[in-house]
Amino acid sequence: MRVLGIDCGTEYTGFGIVELAETGHLHCLTCGAIKLSPREPMPARLQRIYLRLEELIREHQPDQVAIEDVFYALNVKSALKLGQVRGVAMLAAAVAGLEVAEYAPLSIKSAVVGYGKAGKEQVQSMVTRLLALAEPPQSADASDALAIAICHLHTAATLRRQGVYPSGDRAVR
Repeated sequence: MRVLGIDCGTEYTGFGIVELAETGHLHCLTCGAIKLSPREPMPARLQRIYLRLEELIREHQPDQVAIEDVFYALNVKSALKLGQVRGVAMLAAAVAGLEVAEYAPLSIKSAVVGYGKAGKEQVQSMVTRLLALAEPPQSADASDALAIAICHLHTAATLRRQGVYPSGDRAVR
């Protein structure tokens, strides 16, 4: 199973594609961040995000997409902008015919670090270890996106073991 994790943001949107091999090992196929200029109009930023996610989906053919759920925002304007980015990420997945799973930050950190209030450094360190990376991802946004993908892979594997998904379901190969 291959998952595209997306860490939505209005200045940096992180992405990471993780594959769960039949052996149970996790492999990072790619990760990075889409850098956006705050001086650029919001529609142009949204277009850039959409086009880059569309390119990643076409190139790496993920089975599903996972994103972080919104849990709070500093103000209403920030929440609206973040919602627009999340909407574009969901649209890119939907256009490609992919399901989108959403996870709370607490769930993501718990799945990756074992502690829901873990710091960014702890998440980055565990992502590096779980994926056997030679060095940590360059940006915290990329690390967070990889953590989201890992969280989804762990959750899907647990649900499959519990018999929630039928064996032929594309989402849990």
